[in-house]
Amino acid sequence: MRESLWRPSQSIYGRHGTTPCSSESFNKGEFMGTKERSTQRRRGVAFAATALSLALIAGACSSDSGTGTAGTTGDGTSDTTGGSTVDTIVEEGTPVDGGTLRYGLEADVDGLNPTTSALSAPGYVMAEAVFDTLARVAEDGSVVPYLAESFTPSADYMSWTVKLRPGIKFTDGADLNADAVIKAFTAQQTAALVGLAVRPFYPETGATEKIDDLTVQFNQLDANHYWPSALTSQLGMMPSPLWLDAAAADPTLNQKPVGTGPFMFDSRTSDNVTRFVKNPNYWNGTVHLDAVEFYPVPDPATMLDLLNNGDLDALHTTDQTTIKDLKSNADVVNMLDDTGEESFQMINSQNPPFDDIRVRQALAFATPKAKQLELIGLGEVRSADQMFTPESPYFNPDVKQDADQPDKALPLVAAYCAEKGTVINPVLNQPTCTNGKVNMEYQFVGPSAVGLRSAEIFEEGWKVAFNVTRDEVNQQDHIQQNALGQSNVLGWRQFGAIDPWADSVWLLCRTVGAISLNWPRYCDPARDTLLLDAQNTDDPAKRAEGYKALAQNMHDAYTYIFINHTLWTNSFAKNVHGTCAIKSPEGVALKCTSNGLTWLDSTWMDQ
Repeated sequence: MRESLWRPSQSIYGRHGTTPCSSESFNKGEFMGTKERSTQRRRGVAFAATALSLALIAGACSSDSGTGTAGTTGDGTSDTTGGSTVDTIVEEGTPVDGGTLRYGLEADVDGLNPTTSALSAPGYVMAEAVFDTLARVAEDGSVVPYLAESFTPSADYMSWTVKLRPGIKFTDGADLNADAVIKAFTAQQTAALVGLAVRPFYPETGATEKIDDLTVQFNQLDANHYWPSALTSQLGMMPSPLWLDAAAADPTLNQKPVGTGPFMFDSRTSDNVTRFVKNPNYWNGTVHLDAVEFYPVPDPATMLDLLNNGDLDALHTTDQTTIKDLKSNADVVNMLDDTGEESFQMINSQNPPFDDIRVRQALAFATPKAKQLELIGLGEVRSADQMFTPESPYFNPDVKQDADQPDKALPLVAAYCAEKGTVINPVLNQPTCTNGKVNMEYQFVGPSAVGLRSAEIFEEGWKVAFNVTRDEVNQQDHIQQNALGQSNVLGWRQFGAIDPWADSVWLLCRTVGAISLNWPRYCDPARDTLLLDAQNTDDPAKRAEGYKALAQNMHDAYTYIFINHTLWTNSFAKNVHGTCAIKSPEGVALKCTSNGLTWLDSTWMDQ
């Protein structure tokens, strides 16, 4: 992994997130006088780790887009137009058929089954080549039908009816029909993993109803005017029903996806290369590339060298050193976007000492945010105070992230330690205070030079009031321990759903549990009201007011310490064209990049 600030990042409802690239953890023992510890004692529940990973998918790991205004049009689509730093791409020339695009990804994933697999940013890039979604995000941020022909809400917005386009087939010959849609949804809802992000929002029985062969009604637990955005991401991916049955019997087939998309599975070697070939019968136009190959390259410097040497044709990354080099390279076209996920420190509010708000406040005040932005952000990223970017109609200008005020941390910690300093911190299994300072663990993903340097910077600021034990772990353990509540403070990336209602999965009381998607394990009924009211109104002003109040509520809980808006680039060699020429069947220009994801439906290469 190349950075410590990792957000799972996508939700089943909207792609967010990304996955760290590291595949294994290691113990460093004592380093520069800082305690580090093994995590073997907490690795016992492998199933939970996988489950959590998958739930991340849900992304609330993220749908493809950033925050933005949202209103509902007459046909039930949601308008999510917002600000962006995406470079303008001018496409020129006549498309040429042929060629194999070699794409560098920041990591691999455990599988490519949208009903069972954890699809972080790399997983989404690969999966979107094979699986079409029921809806797509337009260039202007609105949600438009794709595999679906239309979406129609009930009068109370508790249900939505989805009508499919006729005549679409999966690449194994199965029909895309109501039965296929219901089968895919049911598989997700009942899955031990993905279901964690689905079940909180749908009734246990009767979540779907078949109206006719091409029409399905989805029934929800809450009224939602913006539900179609859920269909732009993993929940909307349509796998072949024949393949789902086969994969249930033979899990190795999770690595060999079958969908309706522009490409078909050819071969896959985990942590090496995944190859898809052209779907010659693609239902939505001509596919120009013969094939696309995806290469996981965890080290950003290596991936950059491969692109510069002509061994890759495209890549995605959030590594700021790499991005600076790419921006200065005239032979590369960069699609830059920081309107999606956020990078932050996340606090488990359930375990002592951070169950006391004074300690959470003290950590925020002691956080060296400015130094992080300077030394890790390298002047390339924008500072963040909340989950919304300044261009968003939901951005609250009155919310400012507390940081860089260590003097304010001291009296808060002194008061806490005097009252509760002998309480046991269950993560460290030691008293919450020693010598007037709070004992805490800070966990981040590794091995990563950038992640380690980032952790050192945070610790340098925190040590005024905290004794920090660093815990550098692999991605799976990072997710597992957080899901099970076995953490104090973590580096994380998250939020940035296409519509902010999809981020509710990380924030509602109902998603706190033994395995929790509400990672900080913070329950506030008033917050629940804000979230549910904001998705149940057509009034843009009322909705904006609700999300601005949410930003204040999140600030006041002190469970997130926002650092920066995550900057992604999707970069292409100059001989690659057409990526942003994708259109819906009705000719609507579609969004071509978001949170590290690109679609390759219309991509072509000079021969």
